[in-house]
Formats: sequence, C-alpha cells, structure tokens
Amino acid sequence: MQAARMAASLGRQLLRLGGGSSRLTALLGQPRPGPARRPYAGGAAQESKSFAVGMFKGQLTTDQVFPYPSVLNEEQTQFLKELVEPVSRFFEEVNDPAKNDALEMVEETTLQGLKELGAFGLQVPSELGGVGLCNTQYARLVEIVGMHDLGVGITLGAHQSIGFKGILLFGTKAQKEKYLPKLASGETVAAFCLTESSSGSDAASIRTSAVPSPCGKYYTLNGSKLWISNGGLADIFTVFAKTPVTDPATGAVKEKITAFVVERGFGGITHGPPEKKMGIKASNTAEVFFDGVRVPSENVLGEVGSGFKVAMHILNNGRFGMAAALAGTMRGIIAKAVDHATNRTQFGEKIHNFGLIQEKLARMVMLQYVTESMAYMVSANMDQGATDFQIEAAISKIFGSEAAWKVTDECIQIMGGMGFMKEPGVERVLRDLRVFRIFEGTNDILRLFVALQGCMDKGKELSGLGSALKNPFGNAGLLLGEAGKQLRRRAGLGSGLSLSGLVHPELSRSGELAVQALEQFATVVEAKLIKHKKGIVNEQFLLQRLADGAIDLYAMVVVLSRASRSLSEGHPTAQHEKMLCDTWCIEAAARIREGMAALQSDPWQQELYRNFKSISKALVERGGVVTSNPLGF
Repeated sequence: MQAARMAASLGRQLLRLGGGSSRLTALLGQPRPGPARRPYAGGAAQESKSFAVGMFKGQLTTDQVFPYPSVLNEEQTQFLKELVEPVSRFFEEVNDPAKNDALEMVEETTLQGLKELGAFGLQVPSELGGVGLCNTQYARLVEIVGMHDLGVGITLGAHQSIGFKGILLFGTKAQKEKYLPKLASGETVAAFCLTESSSGSDAASIRTSAVPSPCGKYYTLNGSKLWISNGGLADIFTVFAKTPVTDPATGAVKEKITAFVVERGFGGITHGPPEKKMGIKASNTAEVFFDGVRVPSENVLGEVGSGFKVAMHILNNGRFGMAAALAGTMRGIIAKAVDHATNRTQFGEKIHNFGLIQEKLARMVMLQYVTESMAYMVSANMDQGATDFQIEAAISKIFGSEAAWKVTDECIQIMGGMGFMKEPGVERVLRDLRVFRIFEGTNDILRLFVALQGCMDKGKELSGLGSALKNPFGNAGLLLGEAGKQLRRRAGLGSGLSLSGLVHPELSRSGELAVQALEQFATVVEAKLIKHKKGIVNEQFLLQRLADGAIDLYAMVVVLSRASRSLSEGHPTAQHEKMLCDTWCIEAAARIREGMAALQSDPWQQELYRNFKSISKALVERGGVVTSNPLGF
C-alpha cells in the first residue's frame, strides 16, 4: 500500500510537470492551461500539434516534424556564421579543458574572453545588452561549447539556460530591465536554486520557506539549496520556496511554491565550499544558504504560488540545449575515435578495416545523427511558436545524454589502453558526461513523464469516446471512424496511416517501418490504458517500456525528416544520411516490435514484474546481496 501511495504521488508530480492536472483522477480529464504570459499546453478545444502526443493516440501528427524545419532567415544565418568562427577559434586556442579540470575551476582568462564574446547573454534581447539569438542559433553555439569543454558549458548553461531563464520567460518589464543587462554582460552571474537535501526528483517537497511581511512589502527567505551550479559564483539566484497562499473562495491557507529573483546583495546569503565531483570539475557547485533574507515583493517571479510551474517551464525550455551540446560532444569524440582507428595498425592492418571497429564507428555516428536531429527539430519547433513540445524536449534530453555516454565509452574501447589514459582527454569527457543522466530531471523520472504525459492525452481521447457512447446517434461519425481504426489496428491490418508524400521516395521502406511501429505502439498504449485506467500511474515497469518505445519512434521520425530534406535538396551527404536513417529505422522498428510484443504477452510480463519486486525487496531486507559466496563462506 505504501508503494502504491508513493507511486501515485510521483504520478501526480509528473503530470504537473507537463502542465497537466495534479489530480490523479485527471488522467482521463483535461490539462490545465499554462500561465497566460507563456502557455505551453493548449486548452481542451485546441488539438495538439505535437508528434509525440499524437503517437500515443495512434495518429501521425506531422505538422511539427515534416518537412525538417528551416527557421533561420538569411540575416539570422549570416549573423550566426559570423559568430561560429570566433567562438570555435576561442575554444581551440584560448580555453584549456584539461587545465580547467585540473584546477577545478574555469580560468579567469577564459571567463573574461567568454564575456567579451557575449557568451553570457546569448538569448537576451539586444536592446537589453544581449546577443538576441533565437533557439536554433543558440543551439549551434552550444554545440561548439559541448564539443570542447562540458565544464565551461555547465557554467554558461547554469547561468543562462536555467539561471536567469525564468526572468526571460516570466519576468516583468521592470525585472528584465533591472537584471538582464548585467547578466548578459557577465558582470553578474546567475544560478538556479531548486534542489534540496530532502527534495531531488520530488521537487514539490522543498522546505525552504518565504514568509510575507505583515506590511506586504517583502518576504523573509530561510532555507538552503544543495548542489547548485554557480552557487559560489552567483550574484543573482532564481530561488523556489514555499509560501502561504490563501484560497480566495474558501479562505483556506495552503503552502505553495513561489519563485523569487534574489540578489546576493540583499544579505543573509552564504555558500559552502565547492563540491568535489566525479566530473564537470571546472564548474562551480556549492550549497547555498538563505538566512532571514528580505526579498522585496516585486521580486516574485511569475505569480505567487505558481513556482512549481515556473520551474518546470524553465527546465522544459532548456532541454534542447543539452541535446545540442551533447551532439557537439559526440562530434568531437567521434573525430578522436576515427583518428585512432585510421592510424592504429594491428595484425598488419589499420584497425578501421576490422568489422568490429566498423560497427562501433557506425553505431556511434548514428547516435550523434539522431541526437543532433532531435536538438534542431525541437529548437526549430520552439522558434516557430510551438507550445506543445515538452515530451519531445524530454526525449531529446534522455536520448542525448545516454547516446553521448555510449559514444564516449566506445571511443575509449576503440582506443584501448590509450583511451584510458589522461592525455587524450576522453576519460575526462566520460566523467563529465555521467551527470547529464541525473540533473535537470533524471532520465528515470523523465521516462515516466514521457509515458504518463502521452498516456494522459490518449486517456482524454478514450474518455471522450466514453462520453460519445452515451449518445451514440449524435456521435455516430466519431464512433464509427474511431471504431474502424481500432478494429483494423487490432486485426493487424493497419489504420490507413502513411508517410507517403512526406518522406523522400528513397526512404519509403523506412517510412513504412515507422508507420508500422506507430501502429504497434498505439495498440499497446490503448490496451494498457483500458486495462489500468488511472491506475497506470502506479505501473512503472510498464511506463518505462512505453517510454523506450516512444523514444525510438520519435527518433525514427526525426531522422526520416532530416534525411528526406537532404535527399530532396541534393545535399552532398544525402546518401550517407540515407544509410544512417535506414539503419536506424531497421533496428528501432525491431526494438519496438519486440518490446510491444513482450508487453502484450501479459502473463510473462507480470511474472517479470513480480520477480523484480521480490528480488528488490529481499535485497533491501538483507541490506545487500542475498546469496552467499559459491564457496559457502
């Protein structure tokens, strides 16, 4: 019972993360609208244009994925080209990632140079002292940073991707004018303060409090925040704290999270020593303490009581940047692997001629291609004004962080003993990468979010069909159309979906594989929702497997889209991209087919889940491994 309650609580938080209702029973209900100033989820009357939302419903919603988006105009493209060269040269000639890692800080000359380049305010509007880049332009520069030094990347990302992103998204005109110019120049540094010792993934359980003064002019902030990137450097903090909020209808007072812009200059703010970490050592990570800090009421960010939503929108908004950075990391690592394979001779042959090495290199570059395709798909969707991209952004973060780890690990394997040494720098990258599967939403939690958010939208559709059944004559068209689709899908006949005309003719086979995979996926989603209904929030074994299918399916579509554009436009690398796309789709389709077939063989799956639970329970009760040594002592 306790496990069920915990799972239900997690499910509620995950639905809130996506902007959906926090009530468990709302799995089959309507999502709550986002904040008026920047909505992220449409109302009930607006059909989502998200491909990821559609795939859970067995729909091919292609508006945001085909054709592969080109969002930069000529002026934006030229401006970006003028930035790429100096930023690349700076990281090649000035920044020293090995030295930063050894010093466990970014060298002052590097920080100063980045400020002069405008790297601390890439997306701040030019009228407020920033570079004024759109998301796609930002992604291209972040990719360069990720290729060279993830420690520096975290310093910059913690500052602008999450540190002051809340001011950009939710700040008042006065807040923007007061804070953004100095933040953009790097004169002041920002940090994002959400995590506490008792609240990691469970962000809603924070204990830091902000109590309003009787006069209403300020809040008194008390508490501490843990593992804060830039915590020891920052002058400006986006802080999340519990505040008392009175319900105007009932008069009841409840504690809700509110976001604040907090200046170190307010007093009462201290920080601990820099944390000793496995990787990203160059970035500053510290605990931050707030002791009786008086925060003016005008420094509330967004609405009082809406802090959880503010935090989640900030994180959703920045995830594409992580995928872009990691695409750059993989590009740099693959170059090292190829260089070694090209020059290393064993058994009288260059090792790149061996099949085992060839497969490794091919798989590495496929992972890079998928991640890069996702990053620029999501950034372009955002630049085009899309409001429903949370699932896609989460998928890009999950996929990119796991792909980069795999690629770097394989690079070390290709390089052998040399890869294990410090000098080539690959071991440093592997250490740096490990945290990307943990912070800004652990991949485990994000998998549950992907599956639950997708299921919520499908559940809403099923609920609508249930309502239609109460008036079958008035809803005959809807019922007959939906029933026909479902019957064809369950009979294995397909529901008439096709990517013909959207994918390039040379990719038609891969397009058919994607459609078949979507049919298989949607059939299982529907069956499991009908079986578990709102109780699906407790089925984490199932949700994880649905998320894996969704990730593979979205990856298939983004590479189909990108490769189709390259073929249509006659890019020099088009045939190479076709091979990457076809190879990915063949294997991804097989994984989805096998994964969905396993989920449909219910008795076997249930036995597996029971075994996982029982094995885990035994470990917990024993305090470790249950079995004794084979020798008996």
